[in-house]
Amino acid sequence: MFIDPIALHLGPIQVHWYGIIIATAVLAGALLGTREARRRGEDPDKGWSMLLLVIVTSIVGARLYHVMHEWGPVYSKDPLLIPQIWNGGIGIPGAIIGGALGIGWYTRRNGMPFARWLDIFAPALLLGQAIGRLGNFVNQELYGPPTTLPWGIPIDAAHRAGTPWDPITYPVAVTHFIPLFAYEAILNLIGMAVLLYVARRYARRLYDGDVALLYIVWYGWVRSALETLRVGNWYIGPLPTATWLGLAGVLAAAGFLILRHARGWGTPGAWMHRAPPAGTAGGGPAPAPPPRSEPSPG
Repeated sequence: MFIDPIALHLGPIQVHWYGIIIATAVLAGALLGTREARRRGEDPDKGWSMLLLVIVTSIVGARLYHVMHEWGPVYSKDPLLIPQIWNGGIGIPGAIIGGALGIGWYTRRNGMPFARWLDIFAPALLLGQAIGRLGNFVNQELYGPPTTLPWGIPIDAAHRAGTPWDPITYPVAVTHFIPLFAYEAILNLIGMAVLLYVARRYARRLYDGDVALLYIVWYGWVRSALETLRVGNWYIGPLPTATWLGLAGVLAAAGFLILRHARGWGTPGAWMHRAPPAGTAGGGPAPAPPPRSEPSPG
């Protein structure tokens, strides 16, 4: 009924499904991001170099967000659990903030356009998030209340701790829960397709940073809606913390997007004025100039 979170044993080393899924998500996102970089005339090799830093800052941010969420009931009692990320427990809002800080530091140090690289990685992030949500299925995380829907999933007794659905009143064998992780994965894939379409269809009208703002709008409303059904949430007042963050992100990003276009704070299609870097698809060496005709004698 349940998947063993450990995929395989290599001697004393345990390889967890969660780690395999996250690694797959990072690789898929990186491949899409480098493809977008090439299309926008940026050097994809710099994207790979940047990725090494962004992975670290994203993981640190994601883990810190989760630890803050669960500090009282879990990590304050056993701080040694904090680095054990292979057991699950990351927060996407923290990953977004950490990743943006990593991109900002790298682009500033290397003289690269920060907002443009945010646009490049925005669809890739949604792809990575969609794949990464499969890890929640293995670890029995990110689920909603009981449901009779045919796609409901079982949750064992250990992973219901702190919820009102005890295994006595709600037997494990017959009780199923809403798979919020699957809902988010599907919506993330739709969002990725929307961002890629907008980035191509309206390329001449977009400013650098617009696609990243659209990412915040999309993911903000997705999380705001789903978090109201999530079990074991971290609340501030009547709403989950992630819902507050999502709503704030939607309002701020949508407002700035509208305002910057109304005020003309940017150059439409700025990246299109750059030639693709040599040696990349769509780029390559510049064609040789035509031979000069020599004047004939006399």
